[in-house]
Amino acid sequence: MRLVIDEKRCKGCNLCTMVCPYHIFKQGKKPNARGVVVPELDRPERCTNCRLRKLYGRTLCGMCQMICPDQAISWEEEKPGVPRKVAIEY
Repeated sequence: MRLVIDEKRCKGCNLCTMVCPYHIFKQGKKPNARGVVVPELDRPERCTNCRLRKLYGRTLCGMCQMICPDQAISWEEEKPGVPRKVAIEY
């Protein structure tokens, strides 16, 4: 699973940056085509939803997706065999 921010739907409220317990979002630096500064992903491999969703078969956190008023945050399946980065934190 991979976390995706839909730049066409996002209005740049940055609520996701405030509620994420894993701090995978950071405030964006440059505006998109609509002039909205969209948050950026900062090491999204720290998100347990992305790492463990298939293992447990359920959503573990999802705070960012629940708080987003524009429903601009979602997860998408990755193609099998594509290498991905995993972060292990102690």
